[in-house]
Amino acid sequence: MNPQKVVETTFHVRYAETDQMGIVHHSSYAIWLEEGRSEWMRVNGSSYAEFEANGLRLAVSELNIRFQRAALYDQRVTIRCWIDTVHSRQVQFSYEVIDAANGAILATGYSKHICLDTQNAVARIPDQWRAILAKAAAGTNR
Repeated sequence: MNPQKVVETTFHVRYAETDQMGIVHHSSYAIWLEEGRSEWMRVNGSSYAEFEANGLRLAVSELNIRFQRAALYDQRVTIRCWIDTVHSRQVQFSYEVIDAANGAILATGYSKHICLDTQNAVARIPDQWRAILAKAAAGTNR
């Protein structure tokens, strides 16, 4: 399987994600990044639910978001997600949140994830997934 290196997810900003001024609350971005990486996994071989069904989890160990421009209610935004680095037990996803209409970058970020088993012990990422992740990371020039 050839992994899709950058996966995009586009949607409208929902009213519930904004503050009284119609500006997206910072906490919504973490949820958007999660949707971006969930879609990345679906496009590249399996859903996150299937990953968990095999007794493994990818727990967030670090999250960084840099805000550059405000996203607004009803604006169409696109989350771009790709893999930066892969190790035997850790993977780093990177993201851009962009205005779908004009391509302006609204935010950038990354999240690091550690693989855990059902007892929350650190575990190796399965060879099948590590191969897909590593191949995607090798071909991404971001």
